[in-house]
Amino acid sequence: MKIIEKERKTLETEIKIRLDLNGKNLEKSIINTGIGFLDHMLELFSYHSGIKFEIEAKGDLKVDLHHTVEDIGLTLGEAIDEALSDRKGISRYGESTIPMEEALSQAVIDLAKRPYFYYEVKFPVEKIGSFDTELIEEFLKSLAIN
Repeated sequence: MKIIEKERKTLETEIKIRLDLNGKNLEKSIINTGIGFLDHMLELFSYHSGIKFEIEAKGDLKVDLHHTVEDIGLTLGEAIDEALSDRKGISRYGESTIPMEEALSQAVIDLAKRPYFYYEVKFPVEKIGSFDTELIEEFLKSLAIN
C-alpha cells in the first residue's frame, strides 16, 4: 500500500500529513502539531492502530487551538479515507471497549462511506494542561466525517 500525502492550507492553518495505513513504508510516526497533548494522543493512536503517519502542523496557536485541532482531524480523516480507497479487503466494522486509568472508553466504527459521529463524554476538568477538553470532540468529529 502506498503512502498517502495530504495538505490543507487555510488562513489559520497549514497541515501536512503523510500516512502509511499498514505501517510498512514509514519507519515511525513523526508528529509535530505544536500542541503537546495532541501530539501525545496522536502518538498513541498511531501506536495502537498500527497506522504510521507524519504530521506537521502550523496554526494560529496564539489565538486559539481550535482551528489547528479541527484541521488536523479533517486532513487525517481525508488521508485515511483515501488510503482505504474502495474498501476492498478490509473489515468494515469494529468495536472495542478499553479500561485505561480512571476511564472506560468504547469506540464503534463502520468504515462505509456514510459518516456519522456520536460522542458522549464528560470530562471532570475543562483543560488537560493547556488543552481544552472540548477540542477532543472537535478532533474526533472532524476525523470521522472526513
